[in-house]
Amino acid sequence: MSRRKFLQQAGILTGGMLLHNQLVQAFRTPFAEKINVGVIGCGDRGTGIMSVMRELPELFNIVALCDILDFRLDHARKVAGAPSPKEYKDYRQVLDDKNVQAVVAATPLNMHYPIASAALSAGKQVFLEKTMTYNIPEAIKLVKQVKEHPNQVLQVGHQYRYVPLYFKVKEMIEKGYLGKVVHIDARWDRNWNWRRPVPTGYSDQQVNWRMYKAYSGGLVAELLSHQIDFVNWAFNTHPDEVMGTGGIDIYKDGRETYDNVAVTLRYNQEGMIGNFGATCGNAREGYIFKIKGTKGTVALLMNEGIFYPEPATRKELEVVDGVSSATKIEWNKDGGVPITKEPMKDGTWYALQDFHKCVVEKLRPASNVITGATTAVTVHLANQAAYSHTTQKWKSAYNFS
Repeated sequence: MSRRKFLQQAGILTGGMLLHNQLVQAFRTPFAEKINVGVIGCGDRGTGIMSVMRELPELFNIVALCDILDFRLDHARKVAGAPSPKEYKDYRQVLDDKNVQAVVAATPLNMHYPIASAALSAGKQVFLEKTMTYNIPEAIKLVKQVKEHPNQVLQVGHQYRYVPLYFKVKEMIEKGYLGKVVHIDARWDRNWNWRRPVPTGYSDQQVNWRMYKAYSGGLVAELLSHQIDFVNWAFNTHPDEVMGTGGIDIYKDGRETYDNVAVTLRYNQEGMIGNFGATCGNAREGYIFKIKGTKGTVALLMNEGIFYPEPATRKELEVVDGVSSATKIEWNKDGGVPITKEPMKDGTWYALQDFHKCVVEKLRPASNVITGATTAVTVHLANQAAYSHTTQKWKSAYNFS
């Protein structure tokens, strides 16, 4: 690995974005038509997606809103702005609306499959939030159903597959700049109870559904699924063994999902171990994502990444090549170098661009039902392992194609 190759091939410090060809074309193609969208689930995530759609008025019209909670609809109405979308309390009414071409499903996890399945049957295009399904049987059924609807798109909300920084890291892994990757450390920590206030007239289950097993996959599904999905994508893999533990160790407030969880994933083919954890009891590290190889480590934040070479690798990179005229590598105080200095938008912005192109041109999204099912199975095995304190094994039935 010469210094010139490091700078030119990996693209570090050059500012160049690495995107798959489909997404590059999405940015370059004139958009000939807008898509009329109905948003089902108007909580934080649903209105967040709406806000990004409003930044893309040439792509999307928000024509319908749906939520069972009135105060969610009230807030969504303000986010949507003028002209005012139609409002519904039952998602089936959205699917019956002939003006709605596509739906965003941003509901509690237990409703992902029923809504996505019904939307496909109704002829709608689907942007389905992560994790794709509540359980493994639903993932298997949804894969089958999407194959039966080849002219419809189902995109899953794992946005790392669209962020330029994460594409860059994937490229570094593929080109060997990290050497043999042996270990992954991923955390998503906070120091609060993860609760929302419950307005008068509503139940805790309706507002704080993430705390209840009937509706939620807890911290693993809501947070760690993003990092789990990136590993599946970057290495084109899935875990073979899943171990886990956890507990309600901090907030004894009637919740059912763990507030402190750790899972270990073993990837046999890669000879790699992944440790994924989340706690509601300490926010010191917040979000960390470290990919460790024999030649170096990548440390990722949401929109920032640093490459830390191992000593022998750093020595190679610092060898002066008298004919390369390579740009001088500027190490930070910790001995790392930024992976990219480009400002980046929220991953949803990139994902929605691809969703529009895929709908218009009948393409498969980068985050699709196959990749979504693989990650959904991983998440559900992780929860099974954590709640039963057992080791779960990957089965051949989970090898989707």
